[in-house]
Amino acid sequence: MAAVWAPVVGHLLLLALLPSTSSSHMVFDLSGNVYPTGEFHVTMHIGDPAKPYFLHVDTGSNLTSLECKVGSKVTSCLVFISSLTIPVYRPTRDKPVSRKDPLCNALHQDVGQPKKPHETVCDYEIHYLDGSWSQGVLIHDKFTFPSGSTKPDIAFGCGYKQVGSHETVTGADGMLGLGRGSIDLVSQLKRNKIITKNVFAHCLSSKGGSYLSIGDENLLSSPGSWVPMAPRTDRNHNHYSPGPATLHLDTKSIGTKPMEVIFDSGSTYTHLPEDLQAQLVAALKASLSRSLKEVRDPSQLHPCWKGPGGFKSSDDLKKEFKSVMSLKFHNGATMIIPPEKYLIVAGHGNACFGMLGRKDIRDMCIIGDITMQDQLVIYDNEHGLLGWRPSQCDKKPKSKSAIFSRI
Repeated sequence: MAAVWAPVVGHLLLLALLPSTSSSHMVFDLSGNVYPTGEFHVTMHIGDPAKPYFLHVDTGSNLTSLECKVGSKVTSCLVFISSLTIPVYRPTRDKPVSRKDPLCNALHQDVGQPKKPHETVCDYEIHYLDGSWSQGVLIHDKFTFPSGSTKPDIAFGCGYKQVGSHETVTGADGMLGLGRGSIDLVSQLKRNKIITKNVFAHCLSSKGGSYLSIGDENLLSSPGSWVPMAPRTDRNHNHYSPGPATLHLDTKSIGTKPMEVIFDSGSTYTHLPEDLQAQLVAALKASLSRSLKEVRDPSQLHPCWKGPGGFKSSDDLKKEFKSVMSLKFHNGATMIIPPEKYLIVAGHGNACFGMLGRKDIRDMCIIGDITMQDQLVIYDNEHGLLGWRPSQCDKKPKSKSAIFSRI
């Protein structure tokens, strides 16, 4: 789940849902960026008649969920976009999933939580890596995809209480859960025979124009770096982990112990143990030229630097910052992290470090959107593999496009 939530963008967004020529492959247009939005969003059409909902794409969460009003448990909540007011999703009486339903069992198995006794509906409480949590009720409704006339019933969370970063309204109506579980959207699409392979990929562009691909079998033979998904543990039960890796800055090793790496598209920035991040920052500062001046920036990221002429784009970053980071995995694969994947250009033209230190994680590295930019990241749940390769994410796979408005 993203630890950083950004302000609402004060204008309407048109999003394209691009149906592939194959009935079992869908490509969704994404909007958003690492800075200043802090999230990547997709439009899903839910209900009958279908209405568009704007969801935060999150590989760190199993459950797709919407802000909801459920009986008397919730006060009315509205999302404001420009001058328009869109009410939250309101389920009808026939939408809640029974606590005896296998989907309820799957949800509670995914979150590692027993079902509440004496409840007729499927309640849940989910805790996220950033310390926030959400309470809600599992419901089901129709999802409409232009790849076919079938409108599958998909189970998702109707959230009536959010604590932590969930509390801030950012223009998203909820989240698209793509985590490593059995009730995530992709698993349900396969069970409903909408797709034939449990595989998906995202390509987050630093230049605008990103996409999410679901069910494309061609991804399974894509070139690039591939690593086995780490075995599930209590620590990473529902998260995608390529296993342990060591962190390096150029040829210098940072820290002595391998860290467990987790891919989390719901996290804006990359997170490291606080002491390791301090070592990394010290090594990076030692590599910088004298033309860079350390400054404070309103983005609240730290440290930040001002260049001789200011920074306007990622191309400017590469001119002043020369050090390259890398994560080296046990199977020999390496993830290269150039300056544009660990720095952002903030609003005042400063370059700010986008790898944050946290006291609450030990021996763990959470790879966020900033580091996954301009890479096709593939999640192959058929074979238990994770893959990545550099890609021009503003150039989508060839397909016919159908434009769907957020409103």
